[in-house]
Amino acid sequence: MDVSQQYREAWEGYWSATSDTPGEAIWDSDPSLTAVPHTELLLPHADPSLPVVDLGCGNGTQTRYLATRFARAIGVDLSHAAIGHARRADPAGVAEFGQLDLVDADAVAALRKRIGDTNVYMRAVIHQSEPEARPAVAAAIAALVGERGRAFVVEPTPASKDVLQQVAQGPDGPPEKLRRVLAHGLKPASATEEEVRRLLQEAGLATLAAGATALAQTEFLPDGTRVELPSRWFVLALAGHLDGGRR
Repeated sequence: MDVSQQYREAWEGYWSATSDTPGEAIWDSDPSLTAVPHTELLLPHADPSLPVVDLGCGNGTQTRYLATRFARAIGVDLSHAAIGHARRADPAGVAEFGQLDLVDADAVAALRKRIGDTNVYMRAVIHQSEPEARPAVAAAIAALVGERGRAFVVEPTPASKDVLQQVAQGPDGPPEKLRRVLAHGLKPASATEEEVRRLLQEAGLATLAAGATALAQTEFLPDGTRVELPSRWFVLALAGHLDGGRR
């Protein structure tokens, strides 16, 4: 299976049109608002001596933080342009970056063979994936964690659509960061909470912990309030391997 050419080109187009300036992507929040609290939720269940793979890493902002908490951090993204951003932002080579199509089961298996059991960090990937590709995205998580790895997955809920609609209805229309997302045909918050739960379960993943949160964005409302998307988070393990993560 592969993602559609249209979807691939949408992401290449988006990242090609994005500068290296931190925060230009609407979701490129400082790790203190994202990967830091997310890691605190994951680490009680995970072995930090294992690697961590950041699925859908974009320009690698969160991956570079994850490299400070795990033995090795690898960021992967569908877009070659995104990986270019990530490598330029990390001249010291704190993390590793590479292009990967999550629905390409052979490519995912090759990564798993290369690094072994791994922890997974995935922020807001299922919700914007093509519906027919979502089961394969969830399966990629299961394939990578193996017996010892653990995953942290956070996805916007449909309530995020209301927030984005409010943002888009400002006096000048959508702000620039949101306008660019929409202009490239990307569709945020298009998966329901029930679908996300079902996809993870059907991929063979068991939930160790879960809760509600909000994903901080780099855009603000006219009154200065930061845009935050209502979301759900999950800490996951491969079913049948719930006691082998934390060391």
